[in-house]
Amino acid sequence: MGKRYYCDYCDRSFQDNMHNRKKHLYGVQHHRSKKAWFDNFRDAAAILYDEQTKKPCRKFLQTGQCVFGNNCRFSHMSERDMENLRMQIEDERRSREDPEHRASPERSIEEWLTRREKKRAALSSGSVLKEEDEEDEENQPENDIPQHFLTIPDLPPSLLPPPPGGWKVKVRTEWG
Repeated sequence: MGKRYYCDYCDRSFQDNMHNRKKHLYGVQHHRSKKAWFDNFRDAAAILYDEQTKKPCRKFLQTGQCVFGNNCRFSHMSERDMENLRMQIEDERRSREDPEHRASPERSIEEWLTRREKKRAALSSGSVLKEEDEEDEENQPENDIPQHFLTIPDLPPSLLPPPPGGWKVKVRTEWG
C-alpha cells in the first residue's frame, strides 16, 4: 500500500496519487469543507453585511430547520441575532479606538511569541531566565497558550495542544 493523503478540511484520507488528489481537491465536498473552515475566521462586520443582503429563509423561520443548512442562500439569522452581531461590531470598534480597552488581560500574539522564543533560547543555551519572567511563568499553566487562541472551533488534531498530563506513551515489555 502506497502513501496516503489526509485532508484536514474534509477529515478524509485516500491513496495519494495525482489523479485522486486532483479529483479530491477540485471536488464539491472539499470546496464546501474548505469554505466552512475559513468561514470560522470571518469578522463580524463581513458576516453582518452578508446576512443583511440575504432574504430570510421561510422554511427556517417556520420550522427552525432547513435542509440546506449552511449552504442555504437565504439568511438563518433572526433580528435578535442581527442585533447581537451589531453590538459585537460596535464593541470591537470601541475597543480599537479606546486606548484603555486595549490593555486587556489576554496577551497578544506578539507577546506570546516573544516569551516563547525567550524560553526556547534560555533552554537551549542552558541559561536561567530573569526572576520576573520566572514569576510570570509560575502564574501560567503548563500549557501556556492563551485561551483566546484555543476558542477556534474544530481545530485539526495536529494543531491541538497536548493534553494536561502530556501524551500517554505505552511501553511494551514483551516482544513476540
